[in-house]
Amino acid sequence: MLTGRVPLRFRVAVIATVAGSMVLAGCGAGSSKSSSGGDGCTDVVVATSSEKVNLMEKLGERFKDSEQAKGLAGCATIRPVNVASGKASEYLSASTKTWPLGAADAPAIWSPASTVWTDRVTSIAGDKVFTEAKSFTRTPIVFGMPESMARALGYPGKQISIKQIHDLIKNPKGWDAVGKPLWGSFKIAKTNPNSSTSGLSTLLMQAYAADGKQKDLTTDDVAKAKTFSQAFESGAIHYGDTTGKVLANLADRSSGQGSSYVSAVAVEETSIYNYNIGNPDSHTVQPGEKLTPPSEKLVAVYPKEGSMWSDNPAAVLGADWVTAEQKAAATAFVSFLHTKEAQQLLPDYGFRPLDSSVDASRKLNDKVGIDLKKPAVTLPQPSAQVVSAAIDQWAQIRKPSAVLQLVDVSGSMSGSIGGGKTRLDGAIEGATSTLGAVRPTDEIGVWAFTTGMTSTIDGRAAPGIGVVRPFSTLGADKEGLKSDIRDLANTRQGGTPLYDAVNTAYDYMKKHAESGRINAIIVLSDGEDAGSKMALSTLIQKLNADQKEGGDDKPVRIFTIAYSKNADTNTLGRLAKASGGQSFDATDPTKITDVFQQVMNNF
Repeated sequence: MLTGRVPLRFRVAVIATVAGSMVLAGCGAGSSKSSSGGDGCTDVVVATSSEKVNLMEKLGERFKDSEQAKGLAGCATIRPVNVASGKASEYLSASTKTWPLGAADAPAIWSPASTVWTDRVTSIAGDKVFTEAKSFTRTPIVFGMPESMARALGYPGKQISIKQIHDLIKNPKGWDAVGKPLWGSFKIAKTNPNSSTSGLSTLLMQAYAADGKQKDLTTDDVAKAKTFSQAFESGAIHYGDTTGKVLANLADRSSGQGSSYVSAVAVEETSIYNYNIGNPDSHTVQPGEKLTPPSEKLVAVYPKEGSMWSDNPAAVLGADWVTAEQKAAATAFVSFLHTKEAQQLLPDYGFRPLDSSVDASRKLNDKVGIDLKKPAVTLPQPSAQVVSAAIDQWAQIRKPSAVLQLVDVSGSMSGSIGGGKTRLDGAIEGATSTLGAVRPTDEIGVWAFTTGMTSTIDGRAAPGIGVVRPFSTLGADKEGLKSDIRDLANTRQGGTPLYDAVNTAYDYMKKHAESGRINAIIVLSDGEDAGSKMALSTLIQKLNADQKEGGDDKPVRIFTIAYSKNADTNTLGRLAKASGGQSFDATDPTKITDVFQQVMNNF
């Protein structure tokens, strides 16, 4: 499947594509290594989950004048880089010799959202990766709900349970079961547990709830929870690496169309804070940027059965790429994170401090949908074996998908991306190398679009479309699917009838969409529309009309990939937003495989 373009302000949510702002810390005389900013200081990269990028930047600034920094032989630059927790876990478990995302961004510190990930690395690779992973802040896993929806379920006087959400998802009446028929079915947003902490923790919380346990979760418990969790997963609108784009879409719809999009989002509490201050995607706030709070507040629902916590460790890595100078500076910075000066900063970014003397209520309160007295029950982190069992089970129970890939094969796709490859070569390589998660029960089709070709689809001529693989259930034909995608290399290349192609694909998928599946179109394009009969405004109006109050039980969402710097990023973003989908950034064509993987994680 394919991927899409992310607007500039979304870049912190894209795995490892952002090098983060440079923060000068502890600059004194001398240095043994130049940072990428050329300041002559030791470059200390912090690989961190997206919601902590802003926080880490500010902590790096404060570190500059700290006693810990002054104790170093030279100056150091703290530079946060966003890497999804699950992805970093995968990379570090595989090797400590080289960093897959490039030497320039190789981290000296890893700060995932939870020790679930550090424990997982240790269970796979042993203690060679790091010697200690100590938490410095925490935030519970909650369900974020528009306040009006939460009140319909009894909030704040009544505790809402995971079982209650499960039953609403499963009930064909949806919101009508609680007297809100206009709100349609109960939809949830969850992230992919292979890469996201909130997705993994929610999966484990489902198992706890299904088994009625508050501790000692076992692999047998996970197995017994399969039916319960599968019903829960059936309510997912789609998955993904982060909830930032889902929350951004919800904020756009909070003026009246929110119920057609999503009813609840499984997130960390810090995301509730960011949403309510006007930063739903938790992007890096630029100097002078004004944040506008949403028209309806999102409130944190702390499940009656209990919540797991993201305990945010920071570990100094023992990888081969970490120099002695970097290790010393990294150790000093990790030590600084536990000082009162650092702890006092945490509530300003939506995190709860570990230092009980710090008053978090000045920032974290009911004005931003948060209750510091909750959760009443803390669910302990299970063993690494139980975590692995839950992840393996999710691959079997996740919501099935029906995806139509729509690939631009216009003349501009013959442009070079280096290494003797064209843009089309890169797209083919990215698409074929990220099919691992596609299951035999998933439905998939591949269409090419350009001028000068016509296909017959459902008995009607479809100008500008070439059917590379007919839309159908995959079955055991994954190798055949790869072969079909490679056939894109032989398609004719003309103009770019983007709007007409998207309209044809959307009409087709609306006709063939099924309830109980994630129905989606993935659009990859490297240029602006040329030759369409349909106007963009007409297409956007059509997509918006289908996002009406309550929606339906089989919406079709569009995921776009802006491929190369010539891509029409604004238009692709608008198409994704109008359909309730997401846009992805592959303006650097060499990153196309990583971007494909991000898109694939939604299904």
